[in-house]
Amino acid sequence: AAYEYVKKMNRRSFFIAFLLLALPALLALAPHDRPVPPIRPQIPAADRSTGNRVFLERAEVLRKETFDSFLTVVGDVVFTKGPMTMKCDSAHFFEGSESLQAFGNVSMEQGDTLFVYADELDYDGMSEIATLYADPGKKVRLINRDVKLETDIFIYDLAIDLGYYEVGGKLTDPSNTLTSLYGEYVPSTKEANFYTNVHLNSRNQTDTLDIYSDTLYYNTATHIAQLFSPSEVINKRGTIYTTLGIYDTDSNRTTLYDRSTIVTAQHHTLTADTIFYDRTAGYGEAWGGMVLTDSVHDAQVSGNYGFYNEIADTAFVTGRAMLKHYNGPDTLYLHGRYIRTAALYDTVHVAADSVRGIAESTRIDTTHVAVVHPGVRFYRADLQGVCDSLRFTERDSTLRMFVDPVVWSEDRQIFGNVIEMLLNDSTIERAILPDQAFAAQRIEGPHFQQLSGKEMIADFVGGELRRLDINGNVEIIMYPEENDSTINKIVNAQSSFLTAFFKGRATESVKMWPETTGTATPLFIARKSLYYLPKFKWFEERRPLNKDDIFTKEEDAAEEVSEEEGSVAVAE
Repeated sequence: AAYEYVKKMNRRSFFIAFLLLALPALLALAPHDRPVPPIRPQIPAADRSTGNRVFLERAEVLRKETFDSFLTVVGDVVFTKGPMTMKCDSAHFFEGSESLQAFGNVSMEQGDTLFVYADELDYDGMSEIATLYADPGKKVRLINRDVKLETDIFIYDLAIDLGYYEVGGKLTDPSNTLTSLYGEYVPSTKEANFYTNVHLNSRNQTDTLDIYSDTLYYNTATHIAQLFSPSEVINKRGTIYTTLGIYDTDSNRTTLYDRSTIVTAQHHTLTADTIFYDRTAGYGEAWGGMVLTDSVHDAQVSGNYGFYNEIADTAFVTGRAMLKHYNGPDTLYLHGRYIRTAALYDTVHVAADSVRGIAESTRIDTTHVAVVHPGVRFYRADLQGVCDSLRFTERDSTLRMFVDPVVWSEDRQIFGNVIEMLLNDSTIERAILPDQAFAAQRIEGPHFQQLSGKEMIADFVGGELRRLDINGNVEIIMYPEENDSTINKIVNAQSSFLTAFFKGRATESVKMWPETTGTATPLFIARKSLYYLPKFKWFEERRPLNKDDIFTKEEDAAEEVSEEEGSVAVAE
Protein backbone atom coordinates (compact mmCIF):
# COMPACT_ATOMS: atom_id res chain seq x y z
CA ALA A 1 0.00 0.00 0.00
CA ALA A 2 2.90 2.35 0.81
CA TYR A 3 4.51 1.56 -2.53
CA GLU A 4 1.31 2.34 -4.42
CA TYR A 5 1.06 5.59 -2.47
CA VAL A 6 4.61 6.63 -3.23
CA LYS A 7 4.16 6.00 -6.96
CA LYS A 8 1.43 8.59 -6.99
CA MET A 9 3.68 11.25 -5.27
CA ASN A 10 5.90 13.75 -7.09
CA ARG A 11 9.69 13.58 -6.74
CA ARG A 12 9.98 16.23 -4.00
CA SER A 13 7.28 14.64 -1.95
CA PHE A 14 9.00 11.29 -2.41
CA PHE A 15 12.31 12.61 -1.02
CA ILE A 16 10.62 14.07 2.03
CA ALA A 17 8.78 10.82 2.67
CA PHE A 18 12.01 8.85 2.32
CA LEU A 19 13.73 10.99 4.96
CA LEU A 20 10.85 10.56 7.35
CA LEU A 21 10.92 6.78 6.93
CA ALA A 22 14.77 6.42 7.05
CA LEU A 23 15.58 8.88 9.85
CA PRO A 24 14.85 6.46 12.75
CA ALA A 25 17.14 3.86 11.22
CA LEU A 26 19.93 6.41 10.73
CA LEU A 27 19.66 7.56 14.34
CA ALA A 28 19.87 3.93 15.48
CA LEU A 29 23.26 3.39 13.80
CA ALA A 30 26.17 2.69 16.25
CA PRO A 31 28.75 5.47 16.66
CA HIS A 32 31.37 3.56 14.76
CA ASP A 33 28.91 3.12 11.85
CA ARG A 34 28.97 6.82 11.09
CA PRO A 35 32.02 9.09 10.66
CA VAL A 36 32.82 11.46 13.58
CA PRO A 37 35.49 14.15 13.19
CA PRO A 38 38.27 14.34 15.91
CA ILE A 39 37.31 16.31 19.00
CA ARG A 40 38.82 19.76 19.02
CA PRO A 41 39.69 21.73 22.21
CA GLN A 42 36.65 23.30 23.75
CA ILE A 43 38.22 26.75 23.93
CA PRO A 44 41.09 26.80 21.49
CA ALA A 45 42.34 30.20 22.53
CA ALA A 46 42.14 29.62 26.33
CA ASP A 47 45.25 29.80 28.52
CA ARG A 48 45.60 26.30 29.96
CA SER A 49 48.19 27.24 32.57
CA THR A 50 45.83 29.30 34.72
CA GLY A 51 42.66 28.65 36.65
CA ASN A 52 41.07 25.40 37.68
CA ARG A 53 39.73 24.38 34.29
CA VAL A 54 39.86 20.86 32.85
CA PHE A 55 40.10 20.76 29.05
CA LEU A 56 39.21 17.84 26.82
CA GLU A 57 42.02 17.92 24.28
CA ARG A 58 41.42 14.80 22.24
CA ALA A 59 39.13 11.79 21.79
CA GLU A 60 38.01 9.63 18.92
CA VAL A 61 34.31 9.50 19.84
CA LEU A 62 32.03 11.86 21.77
CA ARG A 63 28.40 11.20 22.66
CA LYS A 64 25.82 12.53 25.05
CA GLU A 65 22.79 10.53 26.13
CA THR A 66 19.59 12.41 26.83
CA PHE A 67 19.38 11.71 30.51
CA ASP A 68 23.15 11.66 31.28
CA SER A 69 24.80 14.55 33.12
CA PHE A 70 28.16 13.82 31.48
CA LEU A 71 29.76 13.50 28.09
CA THR A 72 31.08 10.08 27.10
CA VAL A 73 34.41 10.15 25.31
CA VAL A 74 36.11 7.07 23.89
CA GLY A 75 39.46 6.29 22.29
CA ASP A 76 42.86 7.93 22.90
CA VAL A 77 41.32 10.35 25.40
CA VAL A 78 43.43 13.26 26.65
CA PHE A 79 42.51 15.88 29.27
CA THR A 80 44.66 18.69 30.60
CA LYS A 81 44.53 20.68 33.82
CA GLY A 82 47.30 23.22 34.11
CA PRO A 83 50.61 21.39 33.69
CA MET A 84 48.96 18.00 34.31
CA THR A 85 47.96 15.72 31.43
CA MET A 86 45.44 12.90 32.06
CA LYS A 87 45.04 10.05 29.58
CA CYS A 88 42.71 7.01 29.40
CA ASP A 89 40.78 4.70 27.06
CA SER A 90 37.39 6.21 27.90
CA ALA A 91 35.86 8.69 30.29
CA HIS A 92 32.76 10.40 31.60
CA PHE A 93 33.31 14.16 31.55
CA PHE A 94 31.16 16.45 33.69
CA GLU A 95 31.70 19.81 32.00
CA GLY A 96 29.93 22.00 34.53
CA SER A 97 31.90 20.75 37.55
CA GLU A 98 35.19 20.13 35.72
CA SER A 99 35.04 16.53 37.02
CA LEU A 100 35.60 13.26 35.23
CA GLN A 101 35.73 9.50 35.58
CA ALA A 102 38.41 7.74 33.54
CA PHE A 103 38.65 4.04 32.66
CA GLY A 104 41.36 1.81 31.25
CA ASN A 105 45.11 2.57 30.93
CA VAL A 106 44.74 5.67 33.09
CA SER A 107 47.77 7.91 33.45
CA MET A 108 48.56 11.32 34.88
CA GLU A 109 51.68 13.00 33.56
CA GLN A 110 53.44 16.23 34.46
CA GLY A 111 56.43 17.14 32.33
CA ASP A 112 58.99 14.37 32.02
CA THR A 113 59.35 13.74 35.76
CA LEU A 114 55.99 12.75 37.28
CA PHE A 115 53.84 9.82 36.14
CA VAL A 116 50.91 8.07 37.82
CA TYR A 117 49.46 4.87 36.33
CA ALA A 118 46.14 3.25 37.31
CA ASP A 119 43.13 1.36 35.94
CA GLU A 120 40.46 3.85 37.03
CA LEU A 121 40.33 7.50 38.03
CA ASP A 122 37.74 9.68 39.77
CA TYR A 123 38.53 13.39 39.61
CA ASP A 124 36.48 15.97 41.55
CA GLY A 125 36.87 19.36 39.90
CA MET A 126 35.60 21.28 42.91
CA SER A 127 38.12 19.85 45.40
CA GLU A 128 40.78 19.11 42.75
CA ILE A 129 41.23 15.64 44.24
CA ALA A 130 41.95 12.65 42.03
CA THR A 131 41.35 9.13 43.34
CA LEU A 132 43.07 6.37 41.39
CA TYR A 133 42.27 2.65 41.63
CA ALA A 134 44.03 -0.51 40.53
CA ASP A 135 42.38 -3.72 39.34
CA PRO A 136 42.77 -6.80 41.59
CA GLY A 137 46.34 -8.10 41.46
CA LYS A 138 47.69 -4.78 40.20
CA LYS A 139 48.92 -1.57 41.85
CA VAL A 140 48.55 2.14 41.31
CA ARG A 141 52.06 3.38 40.52
CA LEU A 142 53.50 6.85 41.00
CA ILE A 143 56.91 7.44 39.44
CA ASN A 144 58.81 10.65 40.18
CA ARG A 145 62.23 10.34 38.56
CA ASP A 146 63.97 7.64 40.67
CA VAL A 147 61.13 7.33 43.21
CA LYS A 148 58.32 4.80 42.86
CA LEU A 149 55.22 4.58 45.05
CA GLU A 150 52.82 1.62 44.85
CA THR A 151 49.41 1.13 46.45
CA ASP A 152 45.89 -0.19 45.71
CA ILE A 153 44.14 3.18 46.01
CA PHE A 154 46.00 6.46 45.60
CA ILE A 155 44.50 9.86 46.35
CA TYR A 156 46.14 12.88 44.74
CA ASP A 157 45.27 16.43 45.83
CA LEU A 158 46.35 18.49 42.83
CA ALA A 159 45.63 21.80 44.60
CA ILE A 160 48.40 21.26 47.15
CA ASP A 161 50.44 18.68 45.23
CA LEU A 162 49.94 15.98 47.88
CA GLY A 163 49.36 12.29 47.24
CA TYR A 164 48.42 9.80 49.92
CA TYR A 165 47.16 6.27 50.57
CA GLU A 166 45.21 4.69 53.42
CA VAL A 167 45.22 1.00 52.47
CA GLY A 168 48.93 0.18 52.71
CA GLY A 169 51.66 1.16 50.31
CA LYS A 170 55.33 1.00 49.41
CA LEU A 171 57.77 3.74 48.41
CA THR A 172 61.13 2.90 46.85
CA ASP A 173 64.11 5.10 45.98
CA PRO A 174 67.74 4.20 45.19
CA SER A 175 68.63 4.07 48.89
CA ASN A 176 65.65 2.65 50.77
CA THR A 177 62.30 0.91 50.64
CA LEU A 178 59.54 2.14 52.96
CA THR A 179 56.21 0.47 53.71
CA SER A 180 53.34 1.59 55.94
CA LEU A 181 49.57 1.43 56.36
CA TYR A 182 49.13 5.17 55.73
CA GLY A 183 51.41 7.36 53.67
CA GLU A 184 51.76 10.80 52.08
CA TYR A 185 54.04 12.04 49.33
CA VAL A 186 54.68 15.52 47.90
CA PRO A 187 56.36 15.16 44.48
CA SER A 188 57.50 18.80 44.27
CA THR A 189 59.41 18.75 47.59
CA LYS A 190 60.27 15.02 47.66
CA GLU A 191 58.85 14.82 51.20
CA ALA A 192 57.05 11.69 52.38
CA ASN A 193 55.25 10.96 55.64
CA PHE A 194 54.44 7.45 56.84
CA TYR A 195 52.14 6.30 59.66
CA THR A 196 51.31 2.98 61.37
CA ASN A 197 53.51 -0.11 60.95
CA VAL A 198 56.26 1.84 59.22
CA HIS A 199 59.29 -0.11 58.03
CA LEU A 200 62.33 1.42 56.33
CA ASN A 201 64.78 -1.06 54.84
CA SER A 202 68.11 -0.13 53.25
CA ARG A 203 68.68 -1.29 49.68
CA ASN A 204 72.45 -1.27 50.25
CA GLN A 205 73.57 -4.84 49.64
CA THR A 206 76.75 -4.42 51.71
CA ASP A 207 75.04 -2.98 54.80
CA THR A 208 72.02 -3.64 56.98
CA LEU A 209 69.54 -1.05 58.19
CA ASP A 210 65.97 -1.51 59.37
CA ILE A 211 63.86 1.21 60.99
CA TYR A 212 60.54 0.35 62.63
CA SER A 213 58.22 3.13 63.73
CA ASP A 214 54.63 4.39 63.69
CA THR A 215 55.44 7.93 62.53
CA LEU A 216 58.32 8.58 60.15
CA TYR A 217 59.03 11.54 57.84
CA TYR A 218 61.35 10.92 54.91
CA ASN A 219 62.87 12.98 52.10
CA THR A 220 63.58 11.07 48.89
CA ALA A 221 66.16 13.67 47.79
CA THR A 222 68.28 13.68 50.97
CA HIS A 223 67.34 10.17 52.21
CA ILE A 224 66.97 11.59 55.73
CA ALA A 225 64.36 9.98 58.02
CA GLN A 226 62.77 11.82 60.94
CA LEU A 227 61.24 9.72 63.72
CA PHE A 228 58.36 10.99 65.86
CA SER A 229 57.16 7.93 67.81
CA PRO A 230 58.72 4.98 69.66
CA SER A 231 61.13 3.62 67.07
CA GLU A 232 63.86 1.01 66.61
CA VAL A 233 66.84 1.47 64.30
CA ILE A 234 68.57 -1.86 63.78
CA ASN A 235 71.88 -2.52 62.04
CA LYS A 236 74.86 -4.84 62.41
CA ARG A 237 76.49 -2.47 64.91
CA GLY A 238 73.54 -2.55 67.30
CA THR A 239 70.12 -1.03 67.93
CA ILE A 240 68.86 2.50 68.58
CA TYR A 241 65.71 3.12 70.64
CA THR A 242 64.21 6.60 70.34
CA THR A 243 60.94 8.53 70.31
CA LEU A 244 62.37 11.56 68.50
CA GLY A 245 65.31 11.54 66.15
CA ILE A 246 66.81 12.31 62.75
CA TYR A 247 68.63 9.58 60.80
CA ASP A 248 70.65 10.19 57.62
CA THR A 249 70.48 6.82 55.86
CA ASP A 250 73.29 7.74 53.43
CA SER A 251 75.91 8.85 55.97
CA ASN A 252 74.53 6.71 58.85
CA ARG A 253 74.57 9.74 61.14
CA THR A 254 71.79 10.34 63.58
CA THR A 255 70.74 12.94 66.15
CA LEU A 256 68.48 11.63 68.91
CA TYR A 257 66.41 13.41 71.55
CA ASP A 258 64.13 12.63 74.53
CA ARG A 259 66.27 10.07 76.42
CA SER A 260 67.19 7.89 73.47
CA THR A 261 69.32 4.76 73.87
CA ILE A 262 71.98 3.10 71.72
CA VAL A 263 72.83 -0.57 72.33
CA THR A 264 76.01 -1.72 70.58
CA ALA A 265 77.02 -5.20 69.48
CA GLN A 266 79.65 -5.12 72.26
CA HIS A 267 76.85 -4.89 74.87
CA HIS A 268 77.51 -1.22 75.60
CA THR A 269 74.46 0.97 76.22
CA LEU A 270 74.45 4.76 75.80
CA THR A 271 71.47 6.79 77.03
CA ALA A 272 71.11 10.60 77.16
CA ASP A 273 68.76 13.52 76.57
CA THR A 274 70.51 14.29 73.27
CA ILE A 275 72.82 11.99 71.32
CA PHE A 276 74.76 12.45 68.10
CA TYR A 277 75.86 9.11 66.66
CA ASP A 278 77.93 8.29 63.57
CA ARG A 279 77.37 4.61 62.92
CA THR A 280 80.07 4.33 60.25
CA ALA A 281 82.71 5.93 62.46
CA GLY A 282 81.34 4.19 65.57
CA TYR A 283 81.32 7.53 67.38
CA GLY A 284 78.69 8.83 69.80
CA GLU A 285 78.41 12.17 71.60
CA ALA A 286 75.86 12.78 74.35
CA TRP A 287 74.46 15.68 76.37
CA GLY A 288 72.18 15.77 79.40
CA GLY A 289 72.16 12.95 81.93
CA MET A 290 74.20 10.60 79.78
CA VAL A 291 74.73 7.03 81.01
CA LEU A 292 77.18 4.63 79.36
CA THR A 293 76.83 1.05 80.60
CA ASP A 294 79.37 -1.71 79.94
CA SER A 295 77.61 -4.92 80.96
CA VAL A 296 80.65 -7.05 80.07
CA HIS A 297 82.82 -5.28 82.66
CA ASP A 298 79.97 -4.53 85.08
CA ALA A 299 80.66 -0.80 84.90
CA GLN A 300 78.65 2.32 84.24
CA VAL A 301 79.81 5.89 83.51
CA SER A 302 77.44 8.84 83.82
CA GLY A 303 77.63 12.62 83.51
CA ASN A 304 76.18 15.69 81.83
CA TYR A 305 78.36 15.35 78.73
CA GLY A 306 80.37 12.58 77.18
CA PHE A 307 81.46 10.80 74.05
CA TYR A 308 82.14 7.20 73.12
CA ASN A 309 84.26 5.78 70.31
CA GLU A 310 82.96 2.29 69.65
CA ILE A 311 85.78 1.23 67.31
CA ALA A 312 88.61 2.51 69.53
CA ASP A 313 86.63 1.50 72.64
CA THR A 314 87.25 4.81 74.40
CA ALA A 315 84.95 7.09 76.38
CA PHE A 316 85.05 10.49 78.06
CA VAL A 317 82.61 11.95 80.60
CA THR A 318 82.40 15.21 82.53
CA GLY A 319 79.81 17.25 84.43
CA ARG A 320 79.04 15.43 87.70
CA ALA A 321 80.88 12.50 86.16
CA MET A 322 80.54 9.20 88.00
CA LEU A 323 81.83 5.70 87.42
CA LYS A 324 79.96 2.80 89.04
CA HIS A 325 81.40 -0.68 89.36
CA TYR A 326 78.64 -2.98 90.54
CA ASN A 327 80.18 -6.44 90.39
CA GLY A 328 80.40 -8.00 93.84
CA PRO A 329 78.44 -7.52 97.06
CA ASP A 330 78.67 -3.70 97.04
CA THR A 331 78.71 -1.01 94.37
CA LEU A 332 81.68 1.32 94.02
CA TYR A 333 80.78 4.96 93.22
CA LEU A 334 83.70 7.03 91.90
CA HIS A 335 83.73 10.69 90.86
CA GLY A 336 86.15 13.12 89.27
CA ARG A 337 85.81 16.14 87.06
CA TYR A 338 86.85 14.07 84.04
CA ILE A 339 86.56 10.34 83.52
CA ARG A 340 88.30 8.69 80.59
CA THR A 341 88.24 5.02 79.66
CA ALA A 342 90.25 3.40 76.90
CA ALA A 343 91.30 0.03 75.54
CA LEU A 344 95.05 -0.64 75.41
CA TYR A 345 96.54 -3.18 73.04
CA ASP A 346 99.89 -4.89 73.67
CA THR A 347 101.78 -7.20 71.33
CA VAL A 348 102.95 -10.30 73.20
CA HIS A 349 105.67 -12.56 71.80
CA VAL A 350 104.97 -16.29 72.13
CA ALA A 351 108.07 -18.50 71.92
CA ALA A 352 108.11 -21.67 69.88
CA ASP A 353 107.43 -24.99 71.62
CA SER A 354 108.89 -27.94 69.72
CA VAL A 355 107.38 -30.48 72.12
CA ARG A 356 103.85 -29.26 71.54
CA GLY A 357 104.53 -28.40 67.92
CA ILE A 358 103.71 -24.70 68.42
CA ALA A 359 105.47 -22.24 66.13
CA GLU A 360 106.78 -18.87 67.21
CA SER A 361 104.05 -16.23 67.06
CA THR A 362 102.69 -13.03 68.48
CA ARG A 363 99.33 -12.21 69.98
CA ILE A 364 97.47 -9.06 70.89
CA ASP A 365 96.50 -8.63 74.53
CA THR A 366 93.81 -6.11 75.37
CA THR A 367 93.13 -4.35 78.62
CA HIS A 368 90.92 -1.46 79.66
CA VAL A 369 92.14 1.58 81.57
CA ALA A 370 90.11 4.23 83.39
CA VAL A 371 91.68 7.59 84.28
CA VAL A 372 89.89 10.01 86.63
CA HIS A 373 91.05 13.53 87.54
CA PRO A 374 91.04 15.96 89.28
CA GLY A 375 89.13 15.96 92.58
CA VAL A 376 88.69 12.21 92.79
CA ARG A 377 86.31 10.86 95.44
CA PHE A 378 84.90 7.35 95.75
CA TYR A 379 82.55 5.54 98.07
CA ARG A 380 81.67 1.94 98.79
CA ALA A 381 80.11 0.62 101.97
CA ASP A 382 83.43 -0.85 103.13
CA LEU A 383 85.89 1.48 101.37
CA GLN A 384 86.17 5.22 100.73
CA GLY A 385 88.90 7.40 99.30
CA VAL A 386 90.01 10.76 97.90
CA CYS A 387 92.93 11.91 95.75
CA ASP A 388 93.75 14.26 92.90
CA SER A 389 93.98 11.66 90.14
CA LEU A 390 93.36 7.95 89.79
CA ARG A 391 94.10 5.21 87.27
CA PHE A 392 92.50 1.77 87.14
CA THR A 393 93.94 -0.99 84.96
CA GLU A 394 91.73 -3.97 84.20
CA ARG A 395 94.58 -6.39 83.44
CA ASP A 396 95.96 -6.42 86.97
CA SER A 397 92.78 -5.07 88.65
CA THR A 398 94.90 -2.37 90.26
CA LEU A 399 93.69 1.04 91.38
CA ARG A 400 96.48 3.62 91.57
CA MET A 401 95.91 6.91 93.42
CA PHE A 402 98.16 9.95 93.02
CA VAL A 403 98.65 13.33 94.77
CA ASP A 404 97.49 13.38 98.40
CA PRO A 405 95.64 10.05 98.35
CA VAL A 406 93.68 8.96 101.42
CA VAL A 407 91.74 5.70 101.89
CA TRP A 408 89.36 4.77 104.72
CA SER A 409 88.02 1.39 105.75
CA GLU A 410 85.79 1.35 108.82
CA ASP A 411 87.86 3.12 111.53
CA ARG A 412 91.18 2.84 109.64
CA GLN A 413 92.83 5.44 107.46
CA ILE A 414 95.92 5.20 105.23
CA PHE A 415 97.69 7.87 103.19
CA GLY A 416 100.97 8.46 101.41
CA ASN A 417 102.39 9.96 98.24
CA VAL A 418 100.93 7.09 96.18
CA ILE A 419 98.44 4.33 97.01
CA GLU A 420 98.01 1.19 94.94
CA MET A 421 95.10 -1.14 95.64
CA LEU A 422 94.73 -4.60 94.11
CA LEU A 423 91.04 -5.48 93.75
CA ASN A 424 89.31 -8.80 93.26
CA ASP A 425 85.65 -8.58 92.33
CA SER A 426 85.69 -4.99 93.60
CA THR A 427 87.02 -6.21 96.97
CA ILE A 428 90.42 -4.98 98.08
CA GLU A 429 93.04 -7.73 98.40
CA ARG A 430 96.22 -5.70 98.84
CA ALA A 431 97.17 -2.07 99.37
CA ILE A 432 100.68 -0.80 98.62
CA LEU A 433 102.01 2.59 99.74
CA PRO A 434 105.49 2.77 98.15
CA ASP A 435 106.46 6.19 99.48
CA GLN A 436 105.88 7.94 102.82
CA ALA A 437 103.22 5.54 104.07
CA PHE A 438 101.05 6.25 107.09
CA ALA A 439 98.23 4.24 108.67
CA ALA A 440 96.02 5.11 111.62
CA GLN A 441 93.10 3.53 113.46
CA ARG A 442 90.80 5.40 115.81
CA ILE A 443 90.61 3.86 119.29
CA GLU A 444 88.64 6.41 121.25
CA GLY A 445 88.79 10.13 121.89
CA PRO A 446 92.24 11.48 120.96
CA HIS A 447 93.81 8.03 120.85
CA PHE A 448 94.83 6.46 117.51
CA GLN A 449 96.89 3.42 116.61
CA GLN A 450 99.56 4.75 114.20
CA LEU A 451 102.07 3.18 111.82
CA SER A 452 104.54 5.08 109.67
CA GLY A 453 107.31 3.99 107.31
CA LYS A 454 108.92 4.38 103.94
CA GLU A 455 106.93 1.53 102.30
CA MET A 456 103.78 -0.21 103.48
CA ILE A 457 102.06 -3.36 102.18
CA ALA A 458 98.67 -4.35 103.59
CA ASP A 459 96.96 -7.67 102.80
CA PHE A 460 93.19 -8.12 103.19
CA VAL A 461 90.95 -11.18 103.40
CA GLY A 462 87.28 -10.67 102.70
CA GLY A 463 87.83 -6.94 102.89
CA GLU A 464 89.39 -7.10 106.37
CA LEU A 465 93.03 -6.26 107.13
CA ARG A 466 94.99 -9.42 108.06
CA ARG A 467 98.67 -8.55 107.60
CA LEU A 468 100.71 -5.37 107.45
CA ASP A 469 104.37 -5.07 106.41
CA ILE A 470 106.36 -1.82 106.78
CA ASN A 471 109.84 -1.47 105.32
CA GLY A 472 112.19 1.36 106.33
CA ASN A 473 111.97 4.04 109.02
CA VAL A 474 109.26 2.30 111.01
CA GLU A 475 107.51 4.32 113.71
CA ILE A 476 104.52 3.11 115.68
CA ILE A 477 102.13 4.20 118.38
CA MET A 478 100.02 1.37 119.82
CA TYR A 479 97.53 0.90 122.64
CA PRO A 480 97.79 -2.79 123.62
CA GLU A 481 94.72 -4.28 125.29
CA GLU A 482 94.93 -5.85 128.73
CA ASN A 483 93.41 -9.22 129.58
CA ASP A 484 90.17 -7.51 130.51
CA SER A 485 90.12 -5.68 127.12
CA THR A 486 90.92 -2.35 128.70
CA ILE A 487 93.60 0.06 127.50
CA ASN A 488 95.83 1.69 130.06
CA LYS A 489 99.17 2.40 128.34
CA ILE A 490 100.64 3.83 125.13
CA VAL A 491 103.59 2.26 123.31
CA ASN A 492 105.95 4.36 121.16
CA ALA A 493 108.56 2.43 119.16
CA GLN A 494 110.94 2.73 116.23
CA SER A 495 112.62 0.12 114.03
CA SER A 496 113.63 -0.69 110.45
CA PHE A 497 111.01 -3.34 109.63
CA LEU A 498 107.62 -4.38 110.98
CA THR A 499 105.14 -7.18 110.40
CA ALA A 500 101.76 -7.15 112.12
CA PHE A 501 98.79 -9.53 112.06
CA PHE A 502 95.19 -8.50 112.74
CA LYS A 503 91.87 -10.16 113.43
CA GLY A 504 88.86 -7.95 113.15
CA ARG A 505 89.70 -4.73 114.94
CA ALA A 506 92.21 -6.40 117.25
CA THR A 507 95.97 -6.66 116.71
CA GLU A 508 97.08 -10.28 117.16
CA SER A 509 100.87 -9.76 117.02
CA VAL A 510 103.52 -7.26 116.03
CA LYS A 511 107.13 -8.07 115.12
CA MET A 512 109.78 -5.39 114.67
CA TRP A 513 113.42 -5.99 113.68
CA PRO A 514 116.42 -5.96 113.64
CA GLU A 515 116.63 -3.43 116.45
CA THR A 516 113.81 -1.75 118.27
CA THR A 517 113.72 1.26 120.54
CA GLY A 518 110.75 2.65 122.34
CA THR A 519 108.79 3.27 125.51
CA ALA A 520 105.59 2.07 127.18
CA THR A 521 103.89 4.83 129.18
CA PRO A 522 100.79 4.55 131.39
CA LEU A 523 98.01 6.68 129.95
CA PHE A 524 97.40 8.59 133.15
CA ILE A 525 100.93 10.07 133.04
CA ALA A 526 101.45 10.16 129.22
CA ARG A 527 102.04 13.60 127.79
CA LYS A 528 99.99 14.71 124.73
CA SER A 529 103.22 14.84 122.72
CA LEU A 530 103.31 11.02 122.88
CA TYR A 531 99.84 10.67 121.30
CA TYR A 532 100.81 11.43 117.72
CA LEU A 533 103.61 10.66 115.26
CA PRO A 534 105.11 13.68 113.44
CA LYS A 535 103.26 12.91 110.18
CA PHE A 536 99.91 12.15 111.83
CA LYS A 537 96.80 13.63 110.14
CA TRP A 538 93.18 12.52 110.43
CA PHE A 539 91.22 13.60 107.35
CA GLU A 540 87.74 12.81 108.57
CA GLU A 541 86.29 16.01 107.05
CA ARG A 542 87.36 14.83 103.56
CA ARG A 543 85.82 11.38 103.86
CA PRO A 544 82.79 10.59 101.61
CA LEU A 545 79.96 9.38 103.85
CA ASN A 546 77.62 8.01 101.16
CA LYS A 547 77.36 7.67 97.37
CA ASP A 548 75.98 11.21 97.00
CA ASP A 549 78.82 12.64 99.09
CA ILE A 550 81.33 11.95 96.32
CA PHE A 551 80.13 15.27 94.83
CA THR A 552 81.36 18.20 96.88
CA LYS A 553 79.22 21.22 97.69
CA GLU A 554 81.60 23.41 95.68
CA GLU A 555 81.07 21.23 92.61
CA ASP A 556 77.30 21.27 93.07
CA ALA A 557 77.35 25.07 93.27
CA ALA A 558 79.53 25.32 90.16
CA GLU A 559 77.21 22.92 88.35
CA GLU A 560 74.16 25.04 89.22
CA VAL A 561 75.91 28.18 87.96
CA SER A 562 76.86 26.38 84.75
CA GLU A 563 73.26 25.25 84.20
CA GLU A 564 71.94 28.77 84.88
CA GLU A 565 74.43 30.28 82.43
CA GLY A 566 73.41 27.69 79.85
CA SER A 567 69.73 28.56 80.37
CA VAL A 568 70.46 32.28 79.96
CA ALA A 569 72.44 31.59 76.79
CA VAL A 570 69.57 29.56 75.36
CA ALA A 571 67.06 32.27 76.30
CA GLU A 572 69.18 34.94 74.66
